Amino acid sequence: MVQAPRVDWVDTAKGICIVFVVMMHAVLGVEAAAGDTGWMHAVIAFAAPFRMPDFFLISGLFLSNVITRDWKLYLDRKVVHFAYFYVLWMTIQFAVKAPVFAGEMGWAGAFQFYLVSFFQPFGTLWFIYMLPIFFVVCKLAHDKGVPWQVMLGIAALLQIAPIHTGWLLVDEFASRFVYFYAGYIFAPRIFELAEWARDRVSLSLVLLLVWGVINGGLVFIGWSELPFMSLALGAAGAGAIILTSALIVKAGTMDFLRHFGANSIVIYLAFFFPMGLTRVILLKLDILDIGTVSLIVNIVAVIAPVILLWVIQKTGIGWFLFKRPEWAYLGGTYGRKTAPQAAE
Repeated sequence: MVQAPRVDWVDTAKGICIVFVVMMHAVLGVEAAAGDTGWMHAVIAFAAPFRMPDFFLISGLFLSNVITRDWKLYLDRKVVHFAYFYVLWMTIQFAVKAPVFAGEMGWAGAFQFYLVSFFQPFGTLWFIYMLPIFFVVCKLAHDKGVPWQVMLGIAALLQIAPIHTGWLLVDEFASRFVYFYAGYIFAPRIFELAEWARDRVSLSLVLLLVWGVINGGLVFIGWSELPFMSLALGAAGAGAIILTSALIVKAGTMDFLRHFGANSIVIYLAFFFPMGLTRVILLKLDILDIGTVSLIVNIVAVIAPVILLWVIQKTGIGWFLFKRPEWAYLGGTYGRKTAPQAAE
């Protein structure tokens, strides 16, 4: 199978996003367990308007390279691929937490909760549950010839509308699809923006400073989640991460972010266990403030999955955790060569 080339700033942007995503879970988990907030809470509040919008926008960047594939290959790469990892890691997470669930609702209730998780995304894994839905909706719209302006307008209206059904799939689709679709439609302009930032470092830094002040100010006064405002801040924040990533790559610094981004799916799938374990240990020791505990938990939760991947690469044991086995492909699609796609 053709190996996809990597795009440095895209991987760096994904690295920034995955750090912020893990940070949110790490900080909120520590604060909930401690019954108090720390200084890291301000950081996740600042990142809230753009953390997931940028992650979804980046996920849609290379869709134009694959959307014309036949449906069987498309479904294998864009639905079955993520379904395999969702079911596997949902089961792993559930097995780790099963005694707690059983204590709260009994073993029968816990098993019922497990079955419900096939329809209502479980825990931290909702992102990879949503991606296949976005991919299918985009291909259906493409194949049916729906104008992109209509799709983008509907997606924007869904984001602006106060949709809070309590059903995660509905609520997150309404809230996030516009960013994924914008990444797909505006990919050429987004790549141009990254190149523009590389050529205009000083101006890019000024724009990032202005954006940071506005984003932080609106978060501070509580306006960041208002209709229209949240959409604007999500788009602006995604642009800011693109500028930041391009500048980081140009400076040749913080290459670890690029590495995190190249392995973002590994981190996203596996961070929950080292996060929980580190949180329990540090809170029991009770020697650090809540903010510092949150920071350490965040660092461990991001790095530990990368170490696990390194161990798997060295030993050859455990590849099924991050790489689909042959039986998990649709018939006739395993090993089928496709055009190279960066960071697909």
